[in-house]
Amino acid sequence: MHPAFFDRVETIVLRDPLAELLGALEGGRMELRYLDVVHLAGHSCPTVAGAFLMAARGLAELYGDELPVRGDIEVALEHPQSVGVTGVLGNVLGFITGAAAQGGFHGLGGQFVRQNLLSYEQPMDGLVRLTRRDTRGRVTVRYDPTHIRPDPAMGGLLDRCLGGQATSDERGHFARLFQARVKTILCDHADDPRLVVVQRCAPEA
Repeated sequence: MHPAFFDRVETIVLRDPLAELLGALEGGRMELRYLDVVHLAGHSCPTVAGAFLMAARGLAELYGDELPVRGDIEVALEHPQSVGVTGVLGNVLGFITGAAAQGGFHGLGGQFVRQNLLSYEQPMDGLVRLTRRDTRGRVTVRYDPTHIRPDPAMGGLLDRCLGGQATSDERGHFARLFQARVKTILCDHADDPRLVVVQRCAPEA
């Protein structure tokens, strides 16, 4: 069982032509929930929540009323994969958009290639850049949850949990406090202009 607020988060709907071709999804329509990326990451945290929101806001800006085309989007991140939470962001964004690094799908007859659509250490004025492969339209996206502060009790509880000293009640209390901050990010601040900032870039020449 997962926290009830997961189901309140607006889903991301895309069209995946490869899934349509191979008969996995009728019309290629794919609806991704926050719970799906939690399963991918193995946990729910402000970083995973932020990646989901950045994808949702960035794709909405890129595609407008059109369904985003999964597998036809390039994802670039500013920092190296091994720095901070960049690898987690890349994993979630790659899952949502279908973009993959070197080990991605090679394609069929030159189509549906997912390989080398996800890259790191790319100069940009943002944290993430999303690019449509068809129009070369681009947006950069920033995410900053620092104004959504964690409960002050979390630090001491985490130390006790990691040190093996916490009681079962303390562990449960820490988990609830931790997810309460994620809930605030996803449900109360999803449209907060300080949390996620999307900017259009000039199309590539």
